[in-house]
Amino acid sequence: MAAVPTSYSIPQKALHWLMALLILFNLVFAESMEEVAEAYERGEVPSAEDLTFANIHAYVGIAVLCLGLVRLALRLTRGAPAAPAEEPPLLRLASKLAHGTFYVLFFLIPFSGIGAYYFGNETAGFLHGGPLKSLMWLLIAVHILALLVHQFYWKTPVATRMTRG
Repeated sequence: MAAVPTSYSIPQKALHWLMALLILFNLVFAESMEEVAEAYERGEVPSAEDLTFANIHAYVGIAVLCLGLVRLALRLTRGAPAAPAEEPPLLRLASKLAHGTFYVLFFLIPFSGIGAYYFGNETAGFLHGGPLKSLMWLLIAVHILALLVHQFYWKTPVATRMTRG
């Protein structure tokens, strides 16, 4: 059995940060998608500008889906560093659940967006822009908070595993 890595590989780090930027972009800049959906609901034709930005949102989401597949393959083949010894067992479990949920969202959010945008599925649209989006925001906040606890309370080098370690 291969040894547990002490840091993430360069491709894993690159995918982490690229996906983080793409996901944040789509979380923050989703208004055009909402405008397009509302225009269609009113029986109107959306503006060209809204359609352009809605398409960019969709393409970024599809990129997240594709990169998520690559990231999952890398995680399964290269593994991930073990949790620091300072991390309590319950929080170690919470970390595993949170990371697993991130991976599930890397697929559920884009697929629900595809269902809504390309197939007009209202349930998919509700899930995409409602609970799944909220869960992603929550996980991002908890992820950052956990990093800060590791860095400043437990003083572990967790941040360096995804940056320079």
